[in-house]
Amino acid sequence: MPEPCRNADVNRFTFSPSPAILRCNRSFPNRRFKPLPACASAPPASSFRLFRLPCPESLPVTHPATASLADLNAGSPSQRHRTAWIEFALAVGAFGVGAGEFASMGILPNVANGLLVTEPQAGHMISAYALGVVVGAPVIAVLSARMARRTLLLWLMVVFAAANAASALASGYYQLIGFRFLAGLPHGAYFGVSFLVAAGMAEPNRRAQAVGRVMMGITLATLVGSPLATWLGQALGWRLAFATVGAIGALTAMLILAFMPLDKVQPGASPLRELGALRRKQVWLTLAIPAIGLGGMFAVYTYVASTLTQLSGFSPAFVPVALVLFGIGMNVGNIAGSWLADRALMATIGGMLVWVIVVMALYGLTASNPWMISLCVFLIGCNFAICPAIQTRLMDVAGDAQTLAAALNHSAFNIANALGAWLGGVAVAAGFGWASTGWVGALLAVAGLLVFLVSWALERSDRREPEAAAVAG
Repeated sequence: MPEPCRNADVNRFTFSPSPAILRCNRSFPNRRFKPLPACASAPPASSFRLFRLPCPESLPVTHPATASLADLNAGSPSQRHRTAWIEFALAVGAFGVGAGEFASMGILPNVANGLLVTEPQAGHMISAYALGVVVGAPVIAVLSARMARRTLLLWLMVVFAAANAASALASGYYQLIGFRFLAGLPHGAYFGVSFLVAAGMAEPNRRAQAVGRVMMGITLATLVGSPLATWLGQALGWRLAFATVGAIGALTAMLILAFMPLDKVQPGASPLRELGALRRKQVWLTLAIPAIGLGGMFAVYTYVASTLTQLSGFSPAFVPVALVLFGIGMNVGNIAGSWLADRALMATIGGMLVWVIVVMALYGLTASNPWMISLCVFLIGCNFAICPAIQTRLMDVAGDAQTLAAALNHSAFNIANALGAWLGGVAVAAGFGWASTGWVGALLAVAGLLVFLVSWALERSDRREPEAAAVAG
C-alpha cells in the first residue's frame, strides 16, 4: 500500500497523478500537491478513492462509490456507525434476495398443488426467475448509469418487494411465471451496486471485507432464510413465503432511505461508458473464472440429496442437515475469503481454485463414506471464499464501467449454475454414478484455473510493456 499522506490539508490519500492535481497546483501556487509514491504492492489507480482536497474544483472520483458515501469511513465514530447501518441495510436486502431465490426450490411441490400443475411445470418459475437475473443485470446496469446509487438501490428493492408481493397474490400459473421473471430483474443489479457502495465506504485495503459483510446476507439466506421460507411455505402456504420475502425487500428499502446519504451521479457516467467494460479482456477473463471454475459446486449441490440417500446410505431426513453443513461452509468461506482477498487478491483467487480442485476430487473419491461426504459437503460450501475476491477483482479491472462489470458477475454465477447442473446430469445419466458430480466439479475447476493463469499472465505482460518502453526511452 502507498504511505498515507501526512499533509494536514488532505483528509485522505490518493494515488495516480491527474489533471485535477495540476489544476490544484495552479489554484494554490504556494502549495504544490504531488501524487504519493507507490510501491510494488499498490493496487491499480482505479481502486483508490479520492476524498476532499483544498481545491475549488472537485477531483474525479477514482473509486466506484461517490464522495459523499466514501467520506463516511474517514469521519467520526458516528459516521462509522452510520456506515455499519448502511452495510446492514444492504445485507438485509441480500438476505431477502437470496431467500427468495432458494426458497422457490423448497416450496415447488406446494406451488404445483396450489395452482393445479405438475412439478416440472411449476419448476418453470425458477427458470423464469433465473432468466430475469440474466436479463436484468446488464440491462439495468447500463440504463441506470446516470442514476444515483441510492436512488437505484431504492427502486430495485421497491420492484423486488412488489414483484414478490404480486407472486403471493398470483391467481394463475402464467401470472406467477411473469411475476417471478420481474422478481429476478433487480437481482444482479442490486448485488452489483451494493458491493460497489460497500467497497466505496471502506478503506482501500479492506474492500473485500466490506463486500464480504454484504455477501453474508446471501450466505445467511442459504443457512437460515431459505429453510425458514420453505418451512413457512410448507406449514402456512407458499403464498406466505413469497409475501415474507417481499416484506424483507420493503424493509430494506426503508433502511436504505433512512441511513444512506444522498449521492451524486458520477461525472461522465453514461450507458456508453458502462458498455466500455465489454471491451476489456480482463473483465471477460475474470467473469469466466467463476462461470467455469465454480460450475462443479452447483453440479454437486444439484444432486447432493440423491447422492446422500442412494450412495452414502443416509435417510432422507439427513438431507436438511447436509444443507445446513453446506450453509455453514459458505459463511466460513465468505469470512475467510474476504480477509484473504484484502491481503493478496490474485493469490486468493488462484489458491481457492486449487482448493476447489482438491475438495471436488475428494468428494468424488469418498462420496460413498457417510462421514467423509458430510465433511466434503461442508468443505464445498467453503468454496464460496472465492466470491469476495472475484467481486473485488472486477472493481480493479473494470475501469469506469464498474456497475455493469459488478452486475455481470451474477450472470456469470447463473451460467455456472446451469453449466454445473447440466454436466453433472450428463455424467450421472451416462452411468458414471452419483459420485461423478465431484469429478465434473474438479475438471471444471481445472478449466477455471487455466483461465485464471491466462488472466494473470496477460496482466503481467501488459505491465511489462510500459516498463520496457520507459527503459528504452
